[in-house]
This record gives sequence, structure tokens and C-alpha cells, in this order.
Amino acid sequence: MQLHTIHTGNFKLDGGAMFGVVPQQLWSRTNPPDALNLCTWAMRSLLVEFSDRLVLIDCGIGDKQSEKFFSHYHLHGDHSLDQGLKDAGFAKEDITDVFLTHLHFDHVGGAVVRQPNGVLAPAFPNATYWTNEAHWAWATEPNPREKASFLAENMLPLQASGQLRMVPRDGRIGRNAMGIEGWDVFFADGHTESQMIPLLRTPDGMTTAFMADLLPSTGHIPLAYVMGYDTRPLLTLEEKGLFLETAADESWVLFLEHDAQHAACTVQRTEKGVRLREAAPTWEALVGR
Repeated sequence: MQLHTIHTGNFKLDGGAMFGVVPQQLWSRTNPPDALNLCTWAMRSLLVEFSDRLVLIDCGIGDKQSEKFFSHYHLHGDHSLDQGLKDAGFAKEDITDVFLTHLHFDHVGGAVVRQPNGVLAPAFPNATYWTNEAHWAWATEPNPREKASFLAENMLPLQASGQLRMVPRDGRIGRNAMGIEGWDVFFADGHTESQMIPLLRTPDGMTTAFMADLLPSTGHIPLAYVMGYDTRPLLTLEEKGLFLETAADESWVLFLEHDAQHAACTVQRTEKGVRLREAAPTWEALVGR
């Protein structure tokens, strides 16, 4: 198993929304806002290379939405999904599986492209796309709070193509997802229903967790720092606490999808609770590979 950090671009979101009830004077220490109270966030994917499969976890916001849509999110930077794959030595046609942690537009937008004739089609023609039944039902019949985050054009073409498959859920932990030994899934319900957090366990005993929106950045490590976007914030507190304590005790590497500076980190227990231990701009830099 070989892992590659893929940076698909940056966007901006309101700092208050990203930190919920935490006062600005606290969260701004790690995530300073601009004059409009907006903070920069990354949209990273993780490419996982096996001898016979090439799996992409999440795929950014894409480029098929309207100019008005993108104006709300202030896309910036020189990164892109295509360039990130190229830098790793691959192209979209090489991807065998796309694992979608959840179906909010900044995680799934790159899964579907608009072809020159205007038809929407899967961006990865040879890939199987993975979600789960509970989250698919939640996303395709959205509640009013999340409706703006679940866009039909990002999801329905995957189903129509026949390339969509479901990861079974039976409890909190799923084992060997997609039929891959060592690819476990932590199901988290605080941010949205049945968000999937991949736990990648290598033969040498190291676990890398792709944190998605359970832990957007190092600035969200303190327990109370929970996004205002979460549908069940008290459940997020419980899930994040359990997850971070295990990560500290077992020395997991946490891959951060949205942290503008750090792609990966480790955590440790302290008298104030679990806190940051070490962070790096790429997974490869943190683990020395």
C-alpha cells in the first residue's frame, strides 16, 4: 500500500460556521480570518495505491457548477485534481475505485464532469464509486439544513452509469471495505448520516485515518471545536472524543482534508485532553516516505 497526497484546490468558508459556538478570539489563533471573516480551507484527496487497485478518497469540488455558485466559495490556488494525479504519475483513467466519505459538494463535486455535449458523466470512467445505503438515502432526499450541500448533478449520474456500489454498514466499524484487507471504516453520524472515515492499516502496523469532516483541521482537535454545519453536534463530540483518544493511544496518522497548512498530523493525550503532537504539509513528509 502506497499513499499519495492529492491537493485539489482551496476555498473559503465563514470561520464562525466552521467552529460553531467557539468564540472567534479562540479559533482565530489557528485559523486567522480575512476582513470578511472567511478562512481558507484545502480540499485534499488521498490516492491509495495497491498492486492491483488504485483508490481515490474524495475528489474535491469539481468545475462544472455555475460562476455564481463558485463565487460563494472563493476558489483560489494553483492546485487541481488533474494536476495532483499527474504529479503522482497517474490519470483519471487509472483509478479503479473512488471512495466517497460523504456526498457534500466539496467532497464529491469532482466525481462527475460535464462533457462537451453537455451530458453529465462519471469523471473516472473505469472506476467503481462507493458510498453507503443510509447516506445515499439521506443525500438524495435531503433535509432543509443540508439541501444546499447535496447537489443532484454530483450524485445521480453515478447511479445512472451503473458504477455506484454500496459499502455495507453493521454497527460503528466496517471491516475490509470494498473487499480490501486492511481497509476498515469508522461510521460517524454527527456531521451527516453515515459519513465514512477510512482506516488504512498497513502490514507494518501503521494506521492512517482519512478524517474528512469529523476533524477538518488541526484547529478542530479540542473537543468543543465542532462545526456549525454538523447536524448532530453532541454526537460529533462523542464520536470525535472516542476517535481522538484511540488515535493518541495507538499513534495513528490523521490525514486532514481541509487544513490549509497541514495534510497530516498525530495527536497525544495531555492534561487538557487530546492535543496536537506533530503536523506536516503532506502525509509523505510526516511518515518519512
